[in-house]
Amino acid sequence: MPQSAVPPTASAPSVPVLAEVVRSGFVEGRHRGSVVLLAADGSVEWAIGDATSPVFPRSANKPMQAAGMVRAGLDLAGERLALAAASHSGEPFHRDLVRAMLDEHGLTPDHLQCPPALPLDQEEQEAYLAAGGRRDRVAMNCSGKHTAMLAAAALRDWPLDSYLDPGHPLQRLIHTVVEEAAGEPVAAVGVDGCGAPLMAISLTGLARAFRSCVLAAPGTPERRVADAMRAHPEYVAGTHRHDTWLMKDIPGALSKVGAEAVQALALPDGRALALKIEDGGVRALGPVLARALRLMGVTAPVVDRIGRTPVLGRGQEVGEVRAVY
Repeated sequence: MPQSAVPPTASAPSVPVLAEVVRSGFVEGRHRGSVVLLAADGSVEWAIGDATSPVFPRSANKPMQAAGMVRAGLDLAGERLALAAASHSGEPFHRDLVRAMLDEHGLTPDHLQCPPALPLDQEEQEAYLAAGGRRDRVAMNCSGKHTAMLAAAALRDWPLDSYLDPGHPLQRLIHTVVEEAAGEPVAAVGVDGCGAPLMAISLTGLARAFRSCVLAAPGTPERRVADAMRAHPEYVAGTHRHDTWLMKDIPGALSKVGAEAVQALALPDGRALALKIEDGGVRALGPVLARALRLMGVTAPVVDRIGRTPVLGRGQEVGEVRAVY
């Protein structure tokens, strides 16, 4: 094998099936993965699959990243702090606030190093393109985080051109915050889709991190981020997104999705969950998350709403993606 080649990986047989794709009564696909639920005291109450090996939480790390920016001295609140922890849909109110935040901190879109993109929300993307919009860094779903990173660096007189370098003072601080919140060392550092450093932790560590945010003392960076996200969930996600619905409809819930089908959520009493669909199949995320919430005793109507993932044939519902664990 050439030295540059990477050996292929596959699901271990021990990784269980969490969801089935059913079409016309026939199971045509399966999604494997892992889920962990923490009790209010932080102990592991229930788990399936592998909750101890490191994964890349992707954007589920954003609350901790935003807490790191606040620790650096960035004084954001309300919608602005929620947007710093966002994977926003690129709706007009998201793009407008990103531009406003850039201007408030003496920055321009040219400072952003996230890749140009179209709005994440499909309806907004169609409207955006119809109006003549093009791929743009401000429209990229991580532009709020990048704006806040730049603002924190500017505040501390740290370099702006290297703000995404893992060795940058801000990224070293975020690394520390992730480890403290997760209660375990970062196992690996990669590059996220937006270009920011990405810290690998276990699903159990991710659930602990969300738990630590909701239980942190009022006024601490972690609690400020959690409070802003819960007060302004539409800025964390968007009008048509699960995280928005969950934080609006489950009192005190802190919820954040990550790419490759990662999800973390904490309740105000300290119960928390984290999950990953191993193949990154986001179509399984809603049903698997809904099942996990029911296991936690959450019965809000939003659980049924996110748990429905129809399978279509000729535009009509002919099946579903269903949780089977």
